[in-house]
Amino acid sequence: MVPGILKLAYKLLVNDRAKFTGLLVGITFAVFLMIEMTSLFAGVLNRSSSTVYNIGASIWVMDPAVNTVANTIGMPDYMLDAVRSIEGVKFAVPLYSGGALVRLRSGTYQPVTVVGIDDASLFGRPDVLNGRIEDIYAENAFLVVKDAEFNKLENPAVGTEFEINDNRGVIVGIAQVSTTGLFGVPTLYTTYQRAIQYLPTTRYTISYILVEPKSVADVTRIQREVQRLGYRALTKAQFIQRISDFYKYQTGLGTNILLMTVISFIVGLSISGQTFYTFILENLEKFGALKAIGAKGHELVAMIVFQAAFTALTGYGLGIGLCAILIRLARLRIPDYAAMITFYNLGLALVMVIVIAAVSGYIGVRKVLRIEPFDIFRG
Repeated sequence: MVPGILKLAYKLLVNDRAKFTGLLVGITFAVFLMIEMTSLFAGVLNRSSSTVYNIGASIWVMDPAVNTVANTIGMPDYMLDAVRSIEGVKFAVPLYSGGALVRLRSGTYQPVTVVGIDDASLFGRPDVLNGRIEDIYAENAFLVVKDAEFNKLENPAVGTEFEINDNRGVIVGIAQVSTTGLFGVPTLYTTYQRAIQYLPTTRYTISYILVEPKSVADVTRIQREVQRLGYRALTKAQFIQRISDFYKYQTGLGTNILLMTVISFIVGLSISGQTFYTFILENLEKFGALKAIGAKGHELVAMIVFQAAFTALTGYGLGIGLCAILIRLARLRIPDYAAMITFYNLGLALVMVIVIAAVSGYIGVRKVLRIEPFDIFRG
């Protein structure tokens, strides 16, 4: 009996194409906005930690006041030796990360991010697409990352020269990284010594100390010893979480995205709830007739729940598809577009859609269960 009831509910739902389309449009639009907003937020958080992903160090030692990779505070040179002497440290190397202004061949100036990696080990180096990593030791040598910001440097090739802080620079390799940066500036890699030599710095030049522990069990000991020295040691996951927390709670970004998501949810709830309620009112006679010929209350409830769930899940799928298509099109036109769809975004939107379906279904169930066949036939 139940499959027959559900089939009847489906036909009753799609028979009124105007109302069915209105329901789908409302939910699809709400899901699209929710997915788009949360995907944009996820993309921003992912790119805000791009240096952490690209370098790949297990432990990052930094000043306690550092909240993001871009907010570097120099550490004295003796900290490198102190960290290397901690029991459980396999190796520790310095990293420079800072901004600079490059003068291009055309005479224009372009801000860049300069990453200086350890001269001896080149730990954290990017993958080289064109050129040789060994050439980074050559005079004035830099690697340029080929990402969405690459063309801002006028599409340089191996051998391209530029000026950085009144020093000559030469591109010796084109590299790639796993994650593009957030702030829309190109990235150059060079050796640590060249970075601190070419770029103006404070008295302390080490931005971060990258540590590789001998084993996972040594991580806690290393963090405790670094804390005793007055600094902070964070694992890769902890540093990424710290950066995410900064953008979520200490900037307006998290609040704005949350408000937009809530507004999208309210829009979807109001549109679908009102449309579904109108749909129930217009089909009240049909539900009354079913009740008069013997349909049980739980069968009518099953019909309403099926209709609400079918509409909500269909709109959910359409909303995800629409969002994915638009994100793809946006990336074709805007290479540094940050939005990315994650399982968390999909799960959050699914929960909200289920709430929308539950509220809409509840409204319909209350109305249908109160109907009396006598009132229908008398009308």
